[in-house]
Amino acid sequence: MLTEDGPATARDGATAVTAPRGRPGPSMADVAALAGVSSQTVSRVSTDPEKVRPQTRERVLAAMAQLGYSPNNAARALRYGSFETIGLIAHRLARTGESRTVEAVVEAARSHGYTVSLVDVQSPSSTDVDAAVARLTHQAIDGLVIIRAETATPATLALPARLPVVVSDSRFIGHHPAVATDQTTGTRQAVEHLLALGHRTVHHLAGPEDSSPAQLRVEAWQRCLEDQGRPVPPLVRGDWSARSGYETGLALARDPSVTAVFCANDEMAAGLYRALHEQGLRVPDDVSVVGFDDIPLAEYLWPPLTTVAQDFHLIGRLLVDLLLQQVTEATDLADHRALVPVELVVRGSTAPPSDRAGR
Repeated sequence: MLTEDGPATARDGATAVTAPRGRPGPSMADVAALAGVSSQTVSRVSTDPEKVRPQTRERVLAAMAQLGYSPNNAARALRYGSFETIGLIAHRLARTGESRTVEAVVEAARSHGYTVSLVDVQSPSSTDVDAAVARLTHQAIDGLVIIRAETATPATLALPARLPVVVSDSRFIGHHPAVATDQTTGTRQAVEHLLALGHRTVHHLAGPEDSSPAQLRVEAWQRCLEDQGRPVPPLVRGDWSARSGYETGLALARDPSVTAVFCANDEMAAGLYRALHEQGLRVPDDVSVVGFDDIPLAEYLWPPLTTVAQDFHLIGRLLVDLLLQQVTEATDLADHRALVPVELVVRGSTAPPSDRAGR
């Protein structure tokens, strides 16, 4: 029987072709023999399936499945110049910012025909990040997106030479292309909004010390108060979770000097809401609250939460665009920095201060 490519060597009723002993797995030739096509057609099904007749394509795919054959991505990359895969390193995917940025990167990569290979590192240490890099680079990737390097620095982060990299971390500017949210402007907008309402100062419920965005927000909060000649209250820290916002919020709720709180993310703000409610305080009548991120839940809290909105979809798109520009054009973008703007979304959780502090 003749096929699209010539005489068939294995047809219905024939014994399935298996890989010879001593070989690690089935080859392209094995698939070709079982499907009754040439090796060139098997290659075409792997790389450009739309150019193969549907019946032939289905026969080849069935043979691949029966034999457990996977195309050789390394060989494909040598031939076509790309693995069409992006490596992605994130830390603490349970955190809203990381998960939404990862989602945006995956969506942007898909629009370019790329898949994403993700590693979620257990801790922010340089050792763990380096291990994640090594793991991904052994999986055949075209480039690497690092959502958060955390405690790693340009000096301590070990990256393979010539591997295209882009980082969502402003500390790597000048070393790798970076996409960062304008943390300083966002924090200033939040603090200045509360001060303009008449609050004497603004307390800050910060994120963890090992987070660079949290630290940038702390620094911007402190500078803003100092620039305005306002007292800087003692800092309190959470771990980004609503639970930590609740637990630290209980102490804030008991302090009568607290009339306005800037929370480093919306989830901690939600926890603070509960702590204030349990202490008999109302938002914003007794305490005004501002968050950061503008997660979907923010506008459905009661009262709806005033917050600083980050454009996670833009962050993801810029990360992928910068990476693929390096991959496809071999462009040196080490000095490139994209600063993503933010927006203060004013809702019902902020108001002028009451007489809670004894004014």
